[in-house]
Amino acid sequence: MERTETEREFEFPNPPEHIPAWALKEAEPWTGLDEFDILVKAETKTQRTLEVREAILPPTLWGLHVARGQRARIYLNRKLPALWKRFTLFHELYHLLHHKRGEAFWSSTATPLSSFEFQADMFAWAAIRPDWFGEQAQ
Repeated sequence: MERTETEREFEFPNPPEHIPAWALKEAEPWTGLDEFDILVKAETKTQRTLEVREAILPPTLWGLHVARGQRARIYLNRKLPALWKRFTLFHELYHLLHHKRGEAFWSSTATPLSSFEFQADMFAWAAIRPDWFGEQAQ
């Protein structure tokens, strides 16, 4: 089967064989929400005004977040399919919720950055699980 232009441009991962219980529990209140409700919930939890924008980004960069003071913005790669934009939104949201001191701070700790990325990915997988598997959110 011929791959689409987007599939040729991006490397889409398969879901993990196991999503940790902590990620499923933490993502449960976020599953099934539309983008507006995600933003409302995220603003309440982060105490920041949050904005999501799509941008032209290289295929190796699915998204990023920028936070300053009481404002934060999440950029999503415009070329990603809708499911992967949702995954990226949850991934970046996890960083805003749990890695508040930024990459510069965390890169100077003894904890490898890969562990922070793994945590964000597991949260995102758990949050999009119903979308991925076609399940009804409970």
